[in-house]
Amino acid sequence: MDNKNKGKILVIGATGTVGSEVLKRLVSTSSDNSIRAAVHSRNRADEISRQYTNKGIEIVDLDYMQPETITNALIDINRLFLQTLPVPDAINICSNIIREAKKNGVKYIVKLSAMGADSKPGSTILRLHGEEEKIIKESGISYTFLRPPAFMQNFITQFGQTIKTQNAFYAPAGDAKMSFVDTRDIAAIAAAMLMNGNNGSNKQHMNKAYDITGQESLSYSQVAEILSNGIGRKISYININENTAKEGLKQIGMNDWFINIMIELFRIIRTGYGSETTTEIERITGRKPIAFAQFIKDYAKAFR
Repeated sequence: MDNKNKGKILVIGATGTVGSEVLKRLVSTSSDNSIRAAVHSRNRADEISRQYTNKGIEIVDLDYMQPETITNALIDINRLFLQTLPVPDAINICSNIIREAKKNGVKYIVKLSAMGADSKPGSTILRLHGEEEKIIKESGISYTFLRPPAFMQNFITQFGQTIKTQNAFYAPAGDAKMSFVDTRDIAAIAAAMLMNGNNGSNKQHMNKAYDITGQESLSYSQVAEILSNGIGRKISYININENTAKEGLKQIGMNDWFINIMIELFRIIRTGYGSETTTEIERITGRKPIAFAQFIKDYAKAFR
């Protein structure tokens, strides 16, 4: 990449499930770009600072409720990775970010979206992603939308505690199957697109949307079996009803709005949402997606 294609990349959601992997990938492979990480708390900023000591990462505070922090985060930014939060005010937040991005001359956005965001929404989460995609399209900024159905890492962030303490995880998913994808695969695609986002080699991905899935569709019972084999002890999947799921989410401090959108999501999962697989990861990266068994092997310590 020559000097005219160098630029500053901002990772919004730099401590998120996918954003943290995008940041890691950019740091390990990008020598021609400067990288800025937007974080929501001082503790997380310190965490990134320790993790990437002497790596030249610029860390900025970004509070969605304080518009000036959005403005400051986007100054001199050329390319943007956008991972948003499922919150009631998501559309206004996205509008503010994209407005400032356009004002600051951002040329390219890679947005983490969701499979089904372009269809008739069956859940609030998909509707929000669809509206955010529309905001980006209407801005005129070039984009790529990455649309996974669900992350393998959810079994750490959402189910890890009961897997460790009860040898079980609970979900109102019935016998539905999902094509879980490793966030490292999403990050590999996102980082490559961001690093090449200003030159001709990336034009084939401009203004495109990709459904990003793992290589196999698995039921939650099959996941439990793979977990059991991978960590060396019996792990059970417990299918629960919606009321039990709601109570469990309340007990861990989730608010009613978030509880309701999670219940909505599991309803469409039970009807087949997210069960199809695609070959986009292999087509774009030249290798097959990480298998669930490999994910368990790599993250075995998280379940012990």
